[in-house]
Amino acid sequence: MNPESTFFNESIGCLKESSLFSGLGPSAIEDIVTRCRRETWKRRRQLPMEETWQRFHILLSGRVRLSRSNPESGRMITLFLLGPGEPFCIFSLLDGKAHDVMLETLDDVTLLSLPMGEARQWLEEHPEFNRNLLPYLGEQMCSLAGLAADLALHDTETRLARLILRHVDSDEEQQQVTPRLINDLSHESLAEMIGSVRVVVNRQLQHWKQEGIVDARRGHLEIEALQELVKRAEDIPHKVSV
Repeated sequence: MNPESTFFNESIGCLKESSLFSGLGPSAIEDIVTRCRRETWKRRRQLPMEETWQRFHILLSGRVRLSRSNPESGRMITLFLLGPGEPFCIFSLLDGKAHDVMLETLDDVTLLSLPMGEARQWLEEHPEFNRNLLPYLGEQMCSLAGLAADLALHDTETRLARLILRHVDSDEEQQQVTPRLINDLSHESLAEMIGSVRVVVNRQLQHWKQEGIVDARRGHLEIEALQELVKRAEDIPHKVSV
């Protein structure tokens, strides 16, 4: 991206707020933005990883879902839900391979993109980035481990409660809070994040609504009794970036 671009400083600001890039010197952040091109993708765009893994992407706005599906049953499980400042194709950056993952944009998104070869070259030139990369990868692994444990060990109510709590800021103390990243997702999308189906998630949210735990209506999800939801989750799940 040309430093004279009207989007250059906006992109710099987004990366500075990202946990993955925060703490890097200004020259390192400016270097990677200069190497990137800015792209815009429409909402509901679906791409197999075979079409994206040769470029490294960093979200600037909007959300992207990474998922896997069973072609025979049509069942889908969401592996990661990513927001501004987060990368995708990061595992391909590390091992140079495509992975069996489907990418879908949940909003109109803007992102930075550069060829994998240039991204690896940037890594070699800025080894200080590893201080952020290793903890970030650790969080991603914890997220996958938590998903596997939830599927194996907990019922649907517990899994749904734990999912919602993962998207509540850890410093929230009031009873009424909004899980912003998943606030406007459909019940089908929420079901795909916990290995369930839409009708079961809808039934559970309606039950919680009758109990005064959540306010769930089309395009909106708000927690009205945070501590009660914590009880339904059995314990507060480790907050991870998804």
